[in-house]
Amino acid sequence: MNIKKFIENVKESLKLENFETTGKKKPIKRLLEKLEARKDILNKVPKKKLNKKEKKELEEELSIISMQIKKGKTLLKELN
Repeated sequence: MNIKKFIENVKESLKLENFETTGKKKPIKRLLEKLEARKDILNKVPKKKLNKKEKKELEEELSIISMQIKKGKTLLKELN
């Protein structure tokens, strides 16, 4: 996955607007920070109060975010 496609996928999944890409490393680092923050927020959601459908959606979103974080870290390693 190239860098532009990764950034577009993450922007779409986080529903970010007004996100400018000036270089290569900085935008990826900022997106990773936002993904980590989103992951922390989702992990703090009380799971006992959710029904089955909501739990499944939460787990699915967490897995997508984890996958995007992993891809972002590999892209950063490639750029170094």
